Amino acid sequence: MKSIPTLATTMTPFPHSIDVNQPIKDAMSMMDEHGFHHLPVTEDGDLVGVLSERDIRFLDSPFSRASLDDDLYVKDVYTSRAFVVDIHDSLEDVLHIMAEKHLGSALITKNGKLAGILTPNDVYRKFGELIHKLKARPDGNDAA
Repeated sequence: MKSIPTLATTMTPFPHSIDVNQPIKDAMSMMDEHGFHHLPVTEDGDLVGVLSERDIRFLDSPFSRASLDDDLYVKDVYTSRAFVVDIHDSLEDVLHIMAEKHLGSALITKNGKLAGILTPNDVYRKFGELIHKLKARPDGNDAA
């Protein structure tokens, strides 16, 4: 292995985001259209949290006072206590925390601004690439 992966090489860069004052139905449409499970939430351009598919599904549960039929906004549903890390933080440390706390995403910032998002799918993709590189033989013969 020539280099150890970093947050910058593993995350999804420049993720879509949504403002807290947008209707929840707009967020749901965006998530459905792009296949997202996590959507960073901003207010006046500043990162304030994350909206997850789980947050939206909760609205259909018997524990919720609201429902998807209500006129809801992102600010009514999103999680303000998101896991936010700096792009220069260690990927290893971030992954350990995500696993320990059962987190579905990490919002990555650079100079205090949203730069990316790290989800399990990003980690699976990078791990698959690493396995492929480790399997490859120098003579070009990849057969086992």
